[in-house]
Amino acid sequence: MDAATTEEQEEFRRTLRAHLRGGPHPDGEPGGNGDPDRGPETSGDAWRRLAARAGLAGAGLPAAYGGGGGGPVALAVACEETGRTLRPSPLFATAVLTAPLLLALGTERQRDTLLPRCAAGELTCATAVPAGRLGTALALTGPNGGDWAGGGRAGGLQARKVPGGPGRAPEDGGRWLLYGEAAQVLDGHTAGLLLVAAHTGGFARSRTRLFLVAAGAPGLRRIALPTAPGERPRARLELRQVEAELLGAEEAGAAAGRTPENAALAAVGAGAAAALAAETAGAADAVLSRAAARVRDGGAPAGEGARVAELHAAVRAVRAAAYGAAGAAEPGAGALALAQALQTQRAVAAQVAPPGDDGAAYARRAAGDELLLGPVHRLRERAAEEAGLFATGERGRSGPPGGSAAVVAGIG
Repeated sequence: MDAATTEEQEEFRRTLRAHLRGGPHPDGEPGGNGDPDRGPETSGDAWRRLAARAGLAGAGLPAAYGGGGGGPVALAVACEETGRTLRPSPLFATAVLTAPLLLALGTERQRDTLLPRCAAGELTCATAVPAGRLGTALALTGPNGGDWAGGGRAGGLQARKVPGGPGRAPEDGGRWLLYGEAAQVLDGHTAGLLLVAAHTGGFARSRTRLFLVAAGAPGLRRIALPTAPGERPRARLELRQVEAELLGAEEAGAAAGRTPENAALAAVGAGAAAALAAETAGAADAVLSRAAARVRDGGAPAGEGARVAELHAAVRAVRAAAYGAAGAAEPGAGALALAQALQTQRAVAAQVAPPGDDGAAYARRAAGDELLLGPVHRLRERAAEEAGLFATGERGRSGPPGGSAAVVAGIG
């Protein structure tokens, strides 16, 4: 058993790996439908099958909502195993980004309605923020208390409340309409539910809030962006007076200078960084396994064996950092683990990725992941700020000495 995981989580790993590789389930049930090297497609029917048989979709959700109750560590396990296949999957957009926000901010009705469907694989989700500012929204590359949702300006996403509506009484409190665009939304063209960050209020009372938008809402246009093998599926969303439901209670206000949305996004960001670091470790380990096989078979260039050994040690360190960040709440640990993972991923892609299309796919994934939540230098700077090491920038939460030591080690 891995020191970072429990026996139950390792059993989850074995079950998931069997389904992803298409082999028999440990208890005798049939596995997935992919070949042993590349794994199955993990969308549509295959995604629902994995959710039902392996518990993939609800791994991190509480049992009360149909999940496995494993929290961030179980999500890291799930991401590490799916990362080995390098196949597109709703896992990151649905289970890592959106479901935790629904859990943290949703009303009781919203949680009871949406989370069991997410856990069962019946509902996939996407989180949309404008102008590719996901890293900022999740407080990974900078503080998220600013106007990253557009600040009421062109190019962002704005929400306004209008009175009444068809079939509504004035005392219902009106309805929310969203206007604007969001680019580079992971799984934005296929998700059944969109969680959209939009700017609300006038100058004096401006605030970013999160809204639920149904996939078929009038006024919503979803444009799938071109992707090559290895790239995550993305879309551009255009919203023209789209009716939306506020996530959480209308009266929820700021506390200690932070809104509930800011705090929840930052917490989810730390978990998302750890999960992506674990996924990167899984993908890199798969690449290194193939490179090691080339070395053993005598088909590798001179010196590749030494590079494989060195990179293997680096990937093991990334894996340890990812699970350490997932299992602890140390300030900056998630951002630091992700920075370490992205740097290692880049080295693996450059030095030992297999020739041909497979190597090109991995290189594209490496570049895309840094664009998604990086860049590396900003992740490290933010980790140092959160740990309170330096006076520059906005200090985040003050952390225990162990957290600061971890950041120092990563910088060095």
